[in-house]
Amino acid sequence: MHSSTKTLAHPWSISEQSALIQIMWISAFAAATALGARVEIPHQPVPFTLQTMMVLLAGAFLGPRNGAMSQLLYLGAGSIGLPVFAGGAIGFARILGPTGGYLIAFPIAAALVGFLISQRRSLLWTALSMAAGLVVIFLFGAAQLSLYVKDFPTAMSSGFLLFSWWDLLKLGAASMIYHEVAKRWPRVG
Repeated sequence: MHSSTKTLAHPWSISEQSALIQIMWISAFAAATALGARVEIPHQPVPFTLQTMMVLLAGAFLGPRNGAMSQLLYLGAGSIGLPVFAGGAIGFARILGPTGGYLIAFPIAAALVGFLISQRRSLLWTALSMAAGLVVIFLFGAAQLSLYVKDFPTAMSSGFLLFSWWDLLKLGAASMIYHEVAKRWPRVG
């Protein structure tokens, strides 16, 4: 009777899940990241999207391993020709292009967020963990962008600082979403 009570209290406990359910959640967050790429405000050299919000949520809900796997699946889908990147872009060349550093950082950021959130459960810690994930994304992104604009300060201002206001909104939303849902289901995959 104790095990059924535990199942009801924690229906998404990773230790009780089958590999198939984990694959479902990994795929769902990869798809959510692709949908986040479709919510786009065009801007050069890097558009405003909801991708980073989905990366943060993937790490938070899926944990470090599965969060990273969801983003690797997302990158793999785009690399083989599915139109999942911002603007419907496809192919491995996108990862090697000016905005590829952001994409490359997605699995790393998801893993970092997942790891940090597993250490504590407060709203402040969630926000700080997600902020660390955003910093990773923007540092990788600005570093690769600087190879194309040939100037790291310009890359930082057009590929990092410009996004501050937009990403503060996404950070706040992602933190609140996770904090509220995690009261019932801290990990889903």
